[in-house]
Amino acid sequence: MDSSTGSTRREATRQKLYEAAVTLIAEQGFSATTVDEIAERAGVAKGTVYYNFASKSVLFEELLRHGVGLLTASLKEASEGAARNGGGTVDALDAMIRAGLVFINRYPAFTQLYVAELWRTNRAWQSTLLVVRQQAVAVVEDVLRTGVESDELSDEIDIPLTAAALVGMVLVAALDWQAFQPERSLDDVHAALSRLLQGRVSGTRA
Repeated sequence: MDSSTGSTRREATRQKLYEAAVTLIAEQGFSATTVDEIAERAGVAKGTVYYNFASKSVLFEELLRHGVGLLTASLKEASEGAARNGGGTVDALDAMIRAGLVFINRYPAFTQLYVAELWRTNRAWQSTLLVVRQQAVAVVEDVLRTGVESDELSDEIDIPLTAAALVGMVLVAALDWQAFQPERSLDDVHAALSRLLQGRVSGTRA
């Protein structure tokens, strides 16, 4: 077996472990979830978990890195796609809102865990969580900064706070959608947030 095949197989195994862990922890909490349960849900031996991760805490920390990394990549891709299509700052922000909703719709259990962990202060992975959160927010900050520099947006905008507010808006609105308004379509939710964006960030009426 060559190194590339081994690497691909290991990534597939780690993905199974991520999916098993996020599902179980969302269902019953971190403390109540055991490594045995994660291994069983993933369909692997218990030793495989420890071969890939030193402990349950390390697995969860890496899960946070992995999940937020996927979100960050999708936001960045959406922003760059809007720019390639000739869109401006608000178009890029709108594209990122949709990308965020698509991500949350695809990974609802991870999103619930991520939002819950943001409010905890006693976890071993708190510093990691803050780092990966900033990576996602920084993508939005970059777009806002470009908008201010190009005079598309007001220079009175507080870029860090506005970026955090936009990310938070998508996270909370999406979780509310899934928990309390599941009959609504992704397009419907995106349209509502898009109108809010148009009226609150660009300063124009939809």
